[in-house]
Amino acid sequence: MHHLLLSALLALTAITAHSQPKPPYQYFRIGSPQDVAAQPKAGFALMGGGTDLDDAFRWLCNRANGGDFLILRAAGDDDYNPYVLGLQTQPQCKLNSVATLILPNREAANDPFVASTIRNAEAIFIAGGDQANYTRNWTGTPVQREINAAIERGVPLGGTSAGLAVMGEWAYSAEGDKPDDPNLSSKDVLMNPLNPRITLVHNFLEIPILKGIITDSHFVKRNRIGRLLVFLARIQQRLGDESIHGLGIDEKTAILLEPNGEGRVVGSGTVTLIWPYAPAPKILADKPLDHANFSQQIVKAGGAINVRKWCCGSGPNTLIVEKGHLRNFDDKGPVR
Repeated sequence: MHHLLLSALLALTAITAHSQPKPPYQYFRIGSPQDVAAQPKAGFALMGGGTDLDDAFRWLCNRANGGDFLILRAAGDDDYNPYVLGLQTQPQCKLNSVATLILPNREAANDPFVASTIRNAEAIFIAGGDQANYTRNWTGTPVQREINAAIERGVPLGGTSAGLAVMGEWAYSAEGDKPDDPNLSSKDVLMNPLNPRITLVHNFLEIPILKGIITDSHFVKRNRIGRLLVFLARIQQRLGDESIHGLGIDEKTAILLEPNGEGRVVGSGTVTLIWPYAPAPKILADKPLDHANFSQQIVKAGGAINVRKWCCGSGPNTLIVEKGHLRNFDDKGPVR
């Protein structure tokens, strides 16, 4: 009889477990299973993609102040967890836990567990991938609201590649990209600045010091200067003034930015600061970008940067786009 009762209970348990719906998200956590209350320090780590920078993650880790570090992504796995937790062997990096939330769709982004997990984080990092998944699936959901609420209460935030792309007031959402052609080229958009693949979104994240800024990653390696100029020209035409600026960040490079706009460049590459001169160029269908002028400064790794004063580094020098061709004003030669 006891064997029959035990078998029945096991069968019922199996049925119950099988009937539990699988959550729409994936969640992986290492370190303490319990959240801890800690007081984080605000700041923003803007990473250009490629190999991850220990300096940037240690900086975020330090600002979490012994709290819980959360990675957000739309696809992938939990490979950041051991990497970030492993930084604790280095000075000024102590964490209670490291967790990864994988949110592949809007159902996942609307799950109450996801909202509470973001709410309890003392540092947040948005991984690379396809930023269209972020803007498409997180806009208007608790994910977007909780990230912005975290920014407001001083939680440090970092992003790399696609994660960097969505940190500015304006963002290239990559909605028009295709799996077999994911990189919108500078040449294509300079020759057609109204290219339908150019999809720009506004105020996805609300970071006060990044107001009036659009970012781009993998900058030099993928020759993205031309497309950033087109993004700026498109936004400038829409705004009707010069209140838009661009940050192009190289791979293996990051800006560690204070809330007051002061920061430093770490890694092995450079950061390019660009802003358009007035007047805004006239952008016409099926016509190349023309009569568009920009100012450019370049900050090397180890250099200081200030996005409020919009300075430092070399220059500035003037970039000119004429009939879709980009050149420096001084030497009349092509740029990169």
